[in-house]
Amino acid sequence: MSRPDNEAEQKDGYGERLKEITAVLKKHSITRGVSPEKLRLILEDLGPTYIKLGQLMSLRSDILPKRYCDELMKLCSDVPPMPFSEVIEVLEESMGCPWQAEFKEIQERPLGSASIAQVHRATLKTGEEVVVKVQRKGIYETMARDIGLMHKAVRLMPPVSIKGAVDLNMVLSELWTVTQEEMNFLTEAANISEFAKKNKGVAFVKTPILYREYTTTHVLVMEYIDGIAINDKEKLLQNGYDLNEIGSKFVDNFIKQVIEDGFFHADPHPGNVRIRGGKIVWIDMGMMGRLTERDRELISQAVEGVALNDIGKIQNAVLALGEFKGKPDHSKLYQDIQDLMEKYGTADIGNIDLAEVMVDLMEVMKENKIMMPHGLTMLARGLTHVEGVLADISPEINMVQIAAARIKEEFFGEGNWKRELRANTKNIYRSFKKSIEVPSLAADFLQGCMKGQTKINLDLHVADDLSRLLRRLVRNIVMGLWVMALLISSSIICTTDMKPKLWGIPALGALGYISAFIIVMYVFLKHFFSKK
Repeated sequence: MSRPDNEAEQKDGYGERLKEITAVLKKHSITRGVSPEKLRLILEDLGPTYIKLGQLMSLRSDILPKRYCDELMKLCSDVPPMPFSEVIEVLEESMGCPWQAEFKEIQERPLGSASIAQVHRATLKTGEEVVVKVQRKGIYETMARDIGLMHKAVRLMPPVSIKGAVDLNMVLSELWTVTQEEMNFLTEAANISEFAKKNKGVAFVKTPILYREYTTTHVLVMEYIDGIAINDKEKLLQNGYDLNEIGSKFVDNFIKQVIEDGFFHADPHPGNVRIRGGKIVWIDMGMMGRLTERDRELISQAVEGVALNDIGKIQNAVLALGEFKGKPDHSKLYQDIQDLMEKYGTADIGNIDLAEVMVDLMEVMKENKIMMPHGLTMLARGLTHVEGVLADISPEINMVQIAAARIKEEFFGEGNWKRELRANTKNIYRSFKKSIEVPSLAADFLQGCMKGQTKINLDLHVADDLSRLLRRLVRNIVMGLWVMALLISSSIICTTDMKPKLWGIPALGALGYISAFIIVMYVFLKHFFSKK
């Protein structure tokens, strides 16, 4: 008998929360537009759930303009910790036994507390120092409810255009999908294992040990890493570390993750990278980026095009890399890339900011309504963090030079040059085979032309300025023909004695002269005001 009451309470909860959301949106006058700062303040007022969504939105530079992403990166996810009793409850429910059966001690004070989970330091029965990441109780249901309500709020509010046509419902759905993945700690555990495997041969890289036997969907147990934050210059120098060496190895490993592995840390801010025992320790693998081999090749082509000032090479890479939302405007894309090259084309390759190039190239793709692979947006975010760390600890280190060395090493190592040679050999063979068919195809074409059976389909693209000029020219020619026809016909009519008359001449002829005068004045005024 209690179920109807629970459903009624649930509906009341939905109603109250919807009122809160609507009140916050009205408070910030969302109908007057959404500036980057206003969006951040709205999310902060809506609470921890929306702060997390805002942080995820900051990764979507393919949807939001760069200034919005930069502002949302300022969101802080630190929230009041959940009671220790709830931590123990979630932990024991996940393990299926009292926590004392596996742990010698769990510190009550958390190391960190975020919107989805909080972390506690602990000691296993076997003596290992670990950290226990525990998901907040009921967070999945809370976020599912808030996302559902946000969908309703978006439908209730007037259309809001952040930049171009942004489908806020689609954005919310994508963010919810990413959030669900992050709330599954088994996914993070798999990321840790894969990252450790791919970097096993790198002597200066360390990955926290994962205790898979204690890890579930809601609990993650891994090695405790004390170490020194990678941007804590004073402590690093006090412990005898060379900042330039750390910066070089940090960049080299990140580029290796991108180019060789296609599996990289998508959130390499200083809090997620520590130095311990002479090694770089990567932690928090909840957000990882992936690039296919094809994506990596196309990105390399685009970067090579920037280095060679080859607009065509960049355009081909962009067209192959992205997916158009509508019919592509090749002339506009070419012009936008040309404008981009004017910014970087004269710069020395050693002075190019790789992160800035990537962000600018993504802006060009966004302006041309090209959808980008999700891995590319995460790479742009990661490069921004890496450049920030470098600027802080070793500003003289250049990422482009290290990337160039890594690409060269990758090409000549592991037989990659053999694969490239095989690919080129196949292309040569394919071209030779097609060239044999050229004479017969040419003969068929000429024979078709002689019989009048050949059809040629042309798809011509012109710039907007030229298109407007042609339309104006055709319109003026048509107007001129009308004026000439009216003048000639009216003059002929005026030589007759046709009645009725107006001002001593046939009324029909007078009407023709007036019409011709109106058309001339229309063309003149339209031309005059268009110049302004």
